[in-house]
This record gives sequence, C-alpha cells and structure tokens, in this order.
Amino acid sequence: MEILSLLKEKVQTGINDLYGAEADEKQIQFQQTRKEFEGDFTLVVFPFLSISKKNPVQTANDIGTYISANVSEVESFNVVKGFLNLKFTNSFWIGFLNRIAAKTNYGIKNEGESGKTVMVEYSSPNTNKPLHLGHVRNNLLGYSVAELLKANGHKVFKVNLINDRGIHICKSMLAWQKWGNGETPESTGKKGDKLVGDYYVKFDQEYKKEIAEFIAQGLKIEEAKDKAPLILEAREMLRKWEAGDREVVELWKTMNNWVYAGFDVTYATMGVDFDKIYHESETYKLGKAIVLDGLEKGILIQKEDGSVWADLTEDGLDQKILLRADGTSVYMTQDIGTAHQRFSEFKLDNHLYVVGNEQNYHFQVLKLVLKKLGYSWADHMQHLSYGMVELPEGKMKSREGTVVDADDLIAEMIKTAKETSQELGKLDGYSDEEIVNISKMVGLGALKYFILKVDPKKTMMFNPKESIDFNGNTGPFLQYTHARIKSIIRKASDAGIEVVSEINQNILLDKKEQDLVKQIANYPSAIEEAGNNYSPAVIANYIYELAKEYNQFYHDHHIMNEVNKDVQNFRLFISSKVAAIIKSSTKLLGMEVPERM
Repeated sequence: MEILSLLKEKVQTGINDLYGAEADEKQIQFQQTRKEFEGDFTLVVFPFLSISKKNPVQTANDIGTYISANVSEVESFNVVKGFLNLKFTNSFWIGFLNRIAAKTNYGIKNEGESGKTVMVEYSSPNTNKPLHLGHVRNNLLGYSVAELLKANGHKVFKVNLINDRGIHICKSMLAWQKWGNGETPESTGKKGDKLVGDYYVKFDQEYKKEIAEFIAQGLKIEEAKDKAPLILEAREMLRKWEAGDREVVELWKTMNNWVYAGFDVTYATMGVDFDKIYHESETYKLGKAIVLDGLEKGILIQKEDGSVWADLTEDGLDQKILLRADGTSVYMTQDIGTAHQRFSEFKLDNHLYVVGNEQNYHFQVLKLVLKKLGYSWADHMQHLSYGMVELPEGKMKSREGTVVDADDLIAEMIKTAKETSQELGKLDGYSDEEIVNISKMVGLGALKYFILKVDPKKTMMFNPKESIDFNGNTGPFLQYTHARIKSIIRKASDAGIEVVSEINQNILLDKKEQDLVKQIANYPSAIEEAGNNYSPAVIANYIYELAKEYNQFYHDHHIMNEVNKDVQNFRLFISSKVAAIIKSSTKLLGMEVPERM
C-alpha cells in the first residue's frame, strides 16, 4: 500500500525532527492492528528507544502525535505498551477503493517487472511408475510457487526433469521382459505409466523371493540382496544401456513412451504445465564429463576400484560417490550436468528445486560439490524442501504397490464432490455437462486447497473427506463464496443495478465494512509474503480470511434491500472486488472458481 510507504517516510522524518537522529528504514515495522485493539496499522516502537532515550509509551506518544499532525489520512492514534496503533479516516478507505476500482489485475505485478529470472523445477518423476499422492503435493506446490513468483514480477521458467534412466528403470524393463508376454497399454487398456508401474512392483515381489531363498541358505540379508540373480541382471541391463546396446535402448524407448503418454494425461487433469522438460538421459553424460574434469584437476578423488568421489570431510560432511566403479553415474552426477546446462542456457538469478525433505542432504552436497568445482552460480541454487504427505493408514511404498495413485485420487475427489454437491442441492437445475464441469472444479479445488493451505515445510495428513466441505477452511467454501457473490451481482443487474466505477466519498463505513476493505488492502502484501517465502499457504490463509470476512459482512448487511443508493453501490462494488480477488488468488493456487453453484 502506498500509505505504508508514506508512513515509513513520515516516521523517519519524525524521528529526525523529534530526536535529532536517523532511523534505519529496516527498523520501521508496520503490521495490521490486532482485532482486539482499535486501529488499522500498528508501529512497533521498541527499535527507537535507544534513539529517544524514553520509555516505550512516551516514545509511541511522541511519534503518534507527530504522525497525526503530518499525515492527513490518520484520524487518531492510541498506545498499548510499546505499540502505536494508527486509525485512518473513513475517506482514506473510500479513496483506496476508488484508486483500485479500475485495476483488473489488482495486486499482481507484470511478469518480468522485477528484472529477476527464476527457474522452478518440480514434478521430476521416475519413468518406472505412475504419479502418486506425494507427486500431487510436489506438482501443486511447484506450479503454485511459480505462479506466485510471476505475480511478484519475476520472469519464471517452469521445468520438469524426468528421471528416465537408472537401475529402477531397468527393474521395470527386466520384469516386463520376463513376465510381460508382450503386453502393451493398447492390449491391456491400461495407462502406460500404470502398466510399467505394475512391473516395477512385480520385480520387487520376485526379488524378495530370491533374497528369502538365499537367507534360508544361511546368507546375511545384505549379501543376499547383492547376490540375487534379478538384481545382477538389472545391473547388467543398466551397463548395456549406458553402452548403447540397441535392444536394451529400444525397449527403454518403448516403455518410457508408454509412461510419458500416461504422465501427460495426469498433468492435464491436474492442471499443471511446464515451459521445458529435461531428461536425465540427456544430461548425465555432461555430468560425467564435469566429474572427470574435476578428477583430472585434483578436485575429486578416485578410489582403488575406479570409482570417483568428492571428499567433503573437511566441510563436516562425508565422502560422496559421483561415478561407480563400472563407470555408471548416480543421481548426483546428472544433477551436476543439469545444473550446468541450465545456468549456461538461462541467465538465472535463482534456481528453485521443489523436492521433498528426504533429499535435504542431497542438495546440500550438490551445492557444495559445484562450488568446489568452481561454479559460483551454485550460490543461486535453492532447495524448496517440503514435508511428506501421509495418510491415516500410514506411509506409502511404491515398490510394494501401496501408494495412492494420482489418477485414482483425482477421480475419487471429483466423484465425492459431485455426490456432496448433489446432497446439498447445489447442482439442482444444472445440465449434465454443467454438473460434470462443476464437479471437476470442486473436486480438484478441494484437493489443491487442502494440500496447499499447509505450510510446505510441514508433513501433512491428507484426508479426502475433510477437504470437501462447503463450510470451514476448504476449497469448496471459497468456490461457493465466489458463486454466491456472482449470483448477487446477477440479481442486481436483472434489477437494473450495475456495479459502479466510483464510490461516493461521503458515505460512512461501519466497522465490519472497514474490516472488509482492510482485508482487500492486504492482498498485495499477502502475494509478496507468499512469493518471498515460497509458501502458497500464505495466500490460502489470506483467501480464507477474506471469504470469512465477506460472509460475515453479507450476513449483517443488506444489499438488494438497501434503500440508500450510495450505500448500496458501495456494497455491490465491494462484493464485486472480493469476487475478483477470490478468483485471482485461487488462480495462484491453480484453482478455478464457478460463476454459478
């Protein structure tokens, strides 16, 4: 808000005039006044006590008196301990609404306006299984963070690195070779990613049988795992793939294409997209070349078996393998290559990796290894570490086939949304096509909001039934609030009352109306905070508070039956602005809101 900039400037001038000293702008902290106190914005005065040489109350009174005399928008002030509460005039709030009336994208900055370029990498699936609930949180979080960074004026590239090579891919390929009998997505009617995932599970089942047999013969578990014929065959397949064996490479291409087709369907349903897709198979060789160059320069070390390592013991970490003894690469190798490729291709101010917190150590090592190899841009790499998604039944395991499939989850959410909406009578009178569209909108909105309202750093418990509730802190509550406002505006239009472009400056707002205007005024700062902290939860919390504030306002105030036309115009105007912000802010979470419901 422009007023906060003005207030900060006046506080700086006031400190100088009152005490003959300079105040650092960082010391001037305003926050919204808590509801139990009178006021709109609160200044924390403790940072100025060393300058004023007075107690907090005296200092707050000095500054409050100065601000009141020099800022016409401030109507009054009060002091609570070390906090100065400022109350703005009624005309200030009306003027604020009139200033934003014509702003169709209020609170949103133009992409590229900041001059910063950020790359957000998310999804990063393996081509040996379909996307599951954990991937859903990753995709929704990555997409939303990218949208928030755009809204803060940054140029953003959304990218996906598909892990399409490695031992885990070979496990699915080998199992299909042994037990697939030529099955294809077409012959089975299965999505390609699900078919390949079934063989990943099949490999694990058969592998465990072999391990059990070796243990029965007296081998220790680790030795049994290492000697099982299936794992030896999978390792040989990986070696052949890296050597370019034609038969293995052709099978790899075929099965990966099945998976890609399946992924595309899921991404489209989920409503996420990417500006560019990278493949590990195309970057690992660059990583190997960088590692070998580091070895030649003496930055890395080679052990007797020929494997290459980064020695990080002097940095308080351990040694990290970068190339195996047989010359094959590991995840770290390809991440080195991918990072180099991206910073060469784009002039990035920041590269954000959206990856679960189980990979914290990996990214700590990646950054350190790159810095040791001489790449200063490694300082611009950041890991957005998020918590896992858990279910009431416990953790998921892909190998054992105990994951919640993303497609199945989305279908169930849409089905539940339809049933719940019908039970509440919210789909009465709608055509079959409209029912399908609204059910999808509500089901996906419920899923997205439930996941994104939780701080990314926290592990979360996902409960589908709780997420679809038209009351409380849920996506459907926000969607219904938007539809309700749109219904009010349509009724007004049918009665010949249109939303005005300017409000009468002389109308008096009561406290509930002022609270709603203040919540609208907070939108730009909520976007800024959410972007700075890479936290869609900040926006989710903001929208909920706005919708809750509006519903309380609507409960207490007439609109259609209001006899004072200026007041009616104001209430219709503010309703329209709330609907626009709900639509704008939910879009930052990847959600859609219905016009009717």
